[in-house]
Amino acid sequence: MARILAFAGSNSSTSINYKLVKYSTSLIIGHEVELINMVDYNFPIFSEDLEREEGYSDVLHGLKDRMVHANALILSVNEHNGNPSAFFKNVLDWLSRVDRNFLADTKIFLMSCSGGRRGGAGSLEVVKGILPRFGGEIIATFSLPSFNHTFDTAKGITDPELAKAHKNALETFLSQI
Repeated sequence: MARILAFAGSNSSTSINYKLVKYSTSLIIGHEVELINMVDYNFPIFSEDLEREEGYSDVLHGLKDRMVHANALILSVNEHNGNPSAFFKNVLDWLSRVDRNFLADTKIFLMSCSGGRRGGAGSLEVVKGILPRFGGEIIATFSLPSFNHTFDTAKGITDPELAKAHKNALETFLSQI
């Protein structure tokens, strides 16, 4: 049984990426899953001056510890102008200063979604290139386009082809943790 930490890279209280992560975790049996909402994590914009003057917050250490103690990570990243949100990039900046290898030996199921037809694909690709720098291993990826037309909070992914692609990606991830 693996310990899986799951969250969205968004600090929005209405995050569709959080909804996708929550749905994905509801399908997992036989593993310990911790779902966290990044709305509860507020970090100032990273700067070396702030780091030197104030150090690292207990909240940051707590998040890092959760990641370090997880065997696997389910993450869905939002997209702003074709890139990960400034919020998520800032979280990575802080975490990497506390421990450059905060994702060491962590298997990752990386997802994205958006209301548009590309499904946050730009952000997914950027983050896919970043996470291995911190020791993470991307096992599977999934992008959900047109969220408002392909997802229902009560039913999950409503498009049969996308539901099958998600299921296959999740199964691939779970088979390797």
